[in-house]
Amino acid sequence: MGDQRGTGVLERGAVEDTVRVDTRDRRDGSRDRRRAVTLLLLTLVLPGSAQVAAGSKPLGRFALRAFGGALVLAIGLGLLGLVSRTALLTVLTHRISLVLLQVLLAALALLWVVLLVDAWRLGRPDRLPTKDRRRMIVLLLVLLLAPGLVGWLGSTVGSARAAMTSVFGTGEAAGAVDGRYNVLLLGGDSGAGRIGLRPDSIQLASVDAETGRSVLFGFSRETENIHFRRGSVMAGLMPEGWTCGDECLLNALYTWGHDHADRFPAGTKDPGLLATREAVESLTGLDIQYYVMVDLKGFSSLVDAVGGLDITVQRRTPMGGGSREIFGWIEPGRRHLDGYHALWYSRSRTKSTNYERMARQRCVVTALVKQLDPKTVLLHFGDLAAASKGVFRTDIPQDALAGLADVAVKTKQEKITSVNFVPPLIKPWDYDPAVVRSTVRAAIESSEKTPARAGSAASGSSSAKASTGTPAPKASKPAVMERPGTDPDANTGDLANVCSAG
Repeated sequence: MGDQRGTGVLERGAVEDTVRVDTRDRRDGSRDRRRAVTLLLLTLVLPGSAQVAAGSKPLGRFALRAFGGALVLAIGLGLLGLVSRTALLTVLTHRISLVLLQVLLAALALLWVVLLVDAWRLGRPDRLPTKDRRRMIVLLLVLLLAPGLVGWLGSTVGSARAAMTSVFGTGEAAGAVDGRYNVLLLGGDSGAGRIGLRPDSIQLASVDAETGRSVLFGFSRETENIHFRRGSVMAGLMPEGWTCGDECLLNALYTWGHDHADRFPAGTKDPGLLATREAVESLTGLDIQYYVMVDLKGFSSLVDAVGGLDITVQRRTPMGGGSREIFGWIEPGRRHLDGYHALWYSRSRTKSTNYERMARQRCVVTALVKQLDPKTVLLHFGDLAAASKGVFRTDIPQDALAGLADVAVKTKQEKITSVNFVPPLIKPWDYDPAVVRSTVRAAIESSEKTPARAGSAASGSSSAKASTGTPAPKASKPAVMERPGTDPDANTGDLANVCSAG
């Protein structure tokens, strides 16, 4: 009996010891799991803190200083932006700043990856049950998205730097003239089957350097009888002007310049551009500081890069025509156009006038500007940077980007006044140059007097009412064309008659 009681006591003791061991193991396992998770989360929130607490203290201190310095830098840039947006843009658009920022972001991303993996190691995954080890690996992979995002930002900065280098050149920034920046906007078409490049879209953006209020002047590519300003290069080459009838159109000057490059002063980089530039300067009476040319052939890739454009089409527009059959239509109504259809919408000639085509091109460009919000740019920056190569040409130097970007931010907050020098405002083949210049002056004066953010997107002659006492022609009825082969329904100065960009 005694032996049986002794044996029972021993068995109960063994069971109690086993229970205590199991309980201790569970507690230790729970503690190890909490420790492993804590180290990973510490590294996510405060990179380097896990190493200071449980690992290599020198590595942890270095990481804390590195990320702390990056945070201080970010706060400093934010404060700089509050004090002076131009100063912030100057820093962020400088090529050296972009290189340093790209390297910094890449280094921080790599360091963060090392810290997270090391924190996972410090969590002693070998002491965890198999199920917990798997969970810790999943958590590690999820947390690695944070340095991945930093690395992606570094790649985006690299794309921005490459795009800026390929599109913008070097040189000294031009200052505003009479308080305004005047930028020549050309839409060229280098498609197959075309001899030379003739800008099909010719516009001049005149922007107030202080307020950002802008006026967009559009000129028909068929504008004739151009007399150049005295003392200009083209006045020396063409004393009688570009006045040989319908063979001497405004957009043909670009090709003429390149065909006669040997007649231009030595060192002229783009004779065709110089000829076009001086023609628009003569027409408007304004000095042009910069130009931007967009190749419409590559424009489709830019539209695709932002995910397409939303445009309200007012008139049925054919795809095809001319030397080929019409194979499709862009129907009226609110449409989301991809790059292919946006390009056709911009270029279509059949069953429309050149003036309507000008309005459609302006509508597409306006839609692109309106829909390029910061979110779209951020999400599609890589595609935008890649698409912009070969699409844009400009003489704007990188050193001018900060100032112009600051003005562009103000412009985006204002409505753009628009004046198209087409019928019924003027007849491009028969007009008084003094009326064109007085209309330009009146439109600029009107935009400067308009209260901030209260301007109207006026167009045609409605926006050109002269405050100087010289009223512009009224556009109440479509003009009856006197020019053979033109469409009398050419009253497309009003963009809303053709399409709505938004």
